[in-house]
Amino acid sequence: MHMKNWIICLTGALLLLGCASESPRPEGAAKALNWTHFVRIGGHGLNMERIPEIIKSVQETGVFGIETDNDITGRYDSFLDPAEKLAAIKKMADEAHRIGNYAFVYIAGTECITANADQTPHSFFKDHPDWVQRKITGEPAVFGGGSAFWISEGDEDVWISPYAMEWRKIYMERVRQIAAAGIDGVYVDIPYWMTHFDGWEESWASFDDYTVAAFKQQTGLDAKTQIRLGDFTDPGFLKWVDFRIQTLTDFMAEINDNVKSVNPACMTIPEIYPGIGEEAVRVGSDVYEMYVSMDAIAHEYSAGGYTAAERDPISWLTYMEGMFTFRAFAEGKASWMLSYSWDDNAGIHPGDAMKNLALSQVMAWTNFWDARGHVMSGSNDYATRTEIFKWIAAYEKTLYHPREPIQPVGLYFSPLTRNYFADDFIASYHGLFHLLLNAHVEFEVVTPRTLAGFSGGILILPDVRILSSEELAQIEKITARGGKILLTGESGAYGRERQRLEVNPLHQLLGINGAAATGAIHLPECPGKGGLALIRKEGFASISTTGAPLQRLLVDFQQQLSALGYAPAIRLEASPMVVAQIARVDGRPHLFMANFNGLEGGRNANQTPVRAAQVVLPAAAGSRVHFLPFLGQVQILPEEPVNGVISCTLPEFQRGAILWVE
Repeated sequence: MHMKNWIICLTGALLLLGCASESPRPEGAAKALNWTHFVRIGGHGLNMERIPEIIKSVQETGVFGIETDNDITGRYDSFLDPAEKLAAIKKMADEAHRIGNYAFVYIAGTECITANADQTPHSFFKDHPDWVQRKITGEPAVFGGGSAFWISEGDEDVWISPYAMEWRKIYMERVRQIAAAGIDGVYVDIPYWMTHFDGWEESWASFDDYTVAAFKQQTGLDAKTQIRLGDFTDPGFLKWVDFRIQTLTDFMAEINDNVKSVNPACMTIPEIYPGIGEEAVRVGSDVYEMYVSMDAIAHEYSAGGYTAAERDPISWLTYMEGMFTFRAFAEGKASWMLSYSWDDNAGIHPGDAMKNLALSQVMAWTNFWDARGHVMSGSNDYATRTEIFKWIAAYEKTLYHPREPIQPVGLYFSPLTRNYFADDFIASYHGLFHLLLNAHVEFEVVTPRTLAGFSGGILILPDVRILSSEELAQIEKITARGGKILLTGESGAYGRERQRLEVNPLHQLLGINGAAATGAIHLPECPGKGGLALIRKEGFASISTTGAPLQRLLVDFQQQLSALGYAPAIRLEASPMVVAQIARVDGRPHLFMANFNGLEGGRNANQTPVRAAQVVLPAAAGSRVHFLPFLGQVQILPEEPVNGVISCTLPEFQRGAILWVE
């Protein structure tokens, strides 16, 4: 089959290494939106006596979406007898609703702590050793004080097998009791397989009897003897990878079913710290899969530095990469960011770090959660929290109403390729993502669930090695309507079980001869060869943020996209370290900008201002450009439309700004 479109084929040799009114309830929100989309979260430790204090703080600082830490499932005493904590949850829900707010409650996922276990004959592990996750050697996932900051000396911390059905039955009963108390959300912390404490990173747990039996029932394989642990060339191990992810996805779906069975309005929100790469496979919690059944996901995400105060411009781009990808996985559901701003970072004012974190998140269409240090509750600076939250509340419609693509380039994220070829795929994805950001190209992340709805003119496949027949069929439809495909690496070269295919079905579909698979750069037989171009071979990771190599690479990349027919809906001329999202909000073109110029991790959290940035926007007669600096007020710029567009020089801004035509 031959293609009538231009194709750029970039082989492995060219793989890029490195891309108001203030009201508690939103007014005029689209019907599909709910309170989870508009939250401004603050965390609070909950007991009956603290509720008046919590309500007072919420009202003073602008919190909308009250997190309360009252863990029933994660403490052995309340897991057995939850009555006291349930009473506090009900009271908290009532008080939140009285002031027109919403409250959600924290519970643990697969973890449970017995306080002072060294002083009692009864603890979770002493009473139920068979419920606990284990290494393949039989070592139980039981930890004491010092293993993590939340485990005190004398405590016993255990990680539980989701296949321990006696535990699971009680757990789901507790979930129903919590939801029935009238709370607005059940927030489930890290439902993981234990592979993230010291000594467990490569364990690929759990090999407890219940889990091993479940795997054998599903696959016919003995996980202890018939798979090569950690070997991604072993089909048996790939089944283990799939099994672990599906197990936790199903576990969270069951929690949601139990929540909704007693309180249909109650939201289910897991907290997931892995990002988009290999760590998600290792712990078994895949955000892409979980979003299907969850109402929202809170991302404890730390790419590029554990705190905002630690990040430099490049690591900020990596952080933005994760958030944009999460938003694609969410398909319109909310994405909450439980990321940390400042944790005794000398030389950085905590308020500055908080502002940068909030800036990055709202410009990426995610929700800001203000947290103190590396814990969920409190704040590093309540005055700054109040300033940020009140600004978000004043402009929540602009910030949180759906963002629809205008004329995007598509960047494809393949969860299955990530699961089986994590390092290679993520390297290519990462490099192209950064290029798209640096070049100020309007793009959207496309996934297998959204591929059929992609309407852009160019789709980039970043070393997407595994493509199903359904994905190939959708790619064929894109080319049939005139779309262009840009390939990198070994896209399409492998089958579902990671076996290399004799014939690449993607090359076959697109009419590419065998030369593409052997490392050729120029493909003379490729239709539309006049549009072929070469992305320079410099690895992104070695390119400075402002130097000539980056500029040269960006020029090449932009020229190639232009050759493929890319024409931006909004054109921005600014530093590559100004991250921009182009989208339509409520029918109007918008430009969301976050400036990371001049930031130095641990040394400087105040940006070099952006001066004389140039923007060209489509505009109907009589329209004007509205300019909203981050934490500032709306300005109307003087320029007016000429021949259907407005060309303007933006006022100076420091951290970021939003632009739209109205």
